[in-house]
Amino acid sequence: MQTTFTLRTEGQGLYEFTRSIAGWLSGESCGNGLLTLFVRHTSCSLLVQENADPDVQVDLKAFFERLVPPADHASMRYLTHTLEGPDDMPAHIKSALLPVSLSIPVSGGRMALGTWQGIYLVEHRVRPHQRQVAAHFLSDR
Repeated sequence: MQTTFTLRTEGQGLYEFTRSIAGWLSGESCGNGLLTLFVRHTSCSLLVQENADPDVQVDLKAFFERLVPPADHASMRYLTHTLEGPDDMPAHIKSALLPVSLSIPVSGGRMALGTWQGIYLVEHRVRPHQRQVAAHFLSDR
């Protein structure tokens, strides 16, 4: 069973879509199996991360901004791929460091996430985008 989730982003940040995935799984009466998620873009990522304290997302965004600053920052002058703006090549670097796919066990139609875990699309570009995440559930039946 497969579907595609479309997420609208408003710039850099973490966008949780755990509930959308859980709703899809419950609507399909899934049993046990494996959920695979894959983001269909090269300048964003997927991440399982804490969803209880929003400061976690703030700190992660700040960390990656510090780790990989925009291309117009003096420390990034070695970059050659700059035609699509100062956030583009750094977005590609960040997506090379973070996962673009996730595998999540499903038991009794529910993802086996921990208490404080959520599934996020991590947008690395500054301007808004519409992102697609392909989902595939493979039942062990």
